[in-house]
Amino acid sequence: MYAKVYNLKFAGLSEAKVAATFCSENLGKKIVSFNIRSLNISIGKCGSLAISLKFENGSDLKKFEEQASSFFVELKDTFVYKETNFSGIFVYNYDSEIISTDISVN
Repeated sequence: MYAKVYNLKFAGLSEAKVAATFCSENLGKKIVSFNIRSLNISIGKCGSLAISLKFENGSDLKKFEEQASSFFVELKDTFVYKETNFSGIFVYNYDSEIISTDISVN
């Protein structure tokens, strides 16, 4: 799995919450077109926002990086924040499935 990780630092929690909604709506619409396998957006209480995307192969990651730049230009035009980002390969990843095994009999 290939990854793209963005760490955004906003002035406060309120700004990060609004930006998280913006990111969720806009990146969520790109899941199918960029073949995104996983999208996680998390907010820290200090006003930080972390966006983690997973891709099955490097070509999907590269396509995302090339074509999603307009999203980040719009984000920068709308919000004031500091950004760091990197591309990488997942070395270890664990996600559990939450399922219910309860059976109710009427």
